[in-house]
Amino acid sequence: MSEKECKIFRGLAPERLNDILTGIRKVKIALIGDICLDVYWKADMTKSELSRETPHFPLPVVEEWMSPGGGGNAAANIAALNPSRVNLLGVVGMDWRGDALLKEITKRNIETDGIIKSDKRVTNAYCKPLRRGISNVEYEDPRIDFDNFEPLAKEEEAKLIMSLENIAPNIDVLCVSDQMKYGCITPFIRKKIIDLAGQGLKVIVDSRDRIGLYTGVILKPNEVEGYRAVNNTGDPRMATFEELVAAAGILAVQNKSSVCMTLGPKGCVLIEGGIAVYVPSNEVSPPIDTCGAGDAFLAAFSCASAAGAQACEAAVIANMAADVTIKKIGTTGTVSTEEIKIRHCEILRMEANV
Repeated sequence: MSEKECKIFRGLAPERLNDILTGIRKVKIALIGDICLDVYWKADMTKSELSRETPHFPLPVVEEWMSPGGGGNAAANIAALNPSRVNLLGVVGMDWRGDALLKEITKRNIETDGIIKSDKRVTNAYCKPLRRGISNVEYEDPRIDFDNFEPLAKEEEAKLIMSLENIAPNIDVLCVSDQMKYGCITPFIRKKIIDLAGQGLKVIVDSRDRIGLYTGVILKPNEVEGYRAVNNTGDPRMATFEELVAAAGILAVQNKSSVCMTLGPKGCVLIEGGIAVYVPSNEVSPPIDTCGAGDAFLAAFSCASAAGAQACEAAVIANMAADVTIKKIGTTGTVSTEEIKIRHCEILRMEANV
């Protein structure tokens, strides 16, 4: 199916956009998934002196900041849209990174009762040294990563399932952020998520490598994840628009699910009830930083859906949220409803000048 053959849904009237964004204030959302800590260390190399003990110049850190990463960043994006309540479910270790992550999450008005603290896990963290010398050019050194390399213990799995069962009756939407090889979304937890969807809970899933294992939910892969879920061969980066739409359609059929596949700067394609709808995005002038765009899209799509938006309406809002966040250079920033309204006005002005 070509871009011209897809049904196209382009935009929202300002009144409808305002109704949906206002409705978000009443919704209750939970996210379960792989949460981590992003750590940034800014080093000023003009202050570095050769070490007396080793033949190295150390990194003199002059500034440090932290923020939730992974599923934590998606939850932070949800919270920034100001719903009635956000609950975050996951697992952290009993280490300094876990303490720092819980502090950062709490600062963003996210409920942490569903986060399990385990002495058998390390808190996933990605530490990014940023160095600058005499010039204003900044370089990022290789990251220092803290990861888990063993499956989640049965004890933590049981606690997480209990937290999920307790929160499910009290929310409008459950988001899933399944990102890590040895994360907290085990086969048993995935089955529980699918069961809850079968009982009527709206579930929206974002998964890096396992999107094809979820059935009866709303799937939100990007074009690479969606294509790979149904094609064992071929390079998704070389796939045509027609091939990507076909992949989304196959995924929807085989998983008995609705699919919202993001297409980078092209926007996204929706598959619902066998019908494909293309929701184009709008041009964003450089410079841009795409880090965190998927989290912003997931958050806005989920919040809008919970507030009663149709899938195509939610996708328009999610596209605009991604537009805003990619203009926030060097950070996985969040997006507010006011910023979405401003972006909507920009788009209307661009369309009026065409």
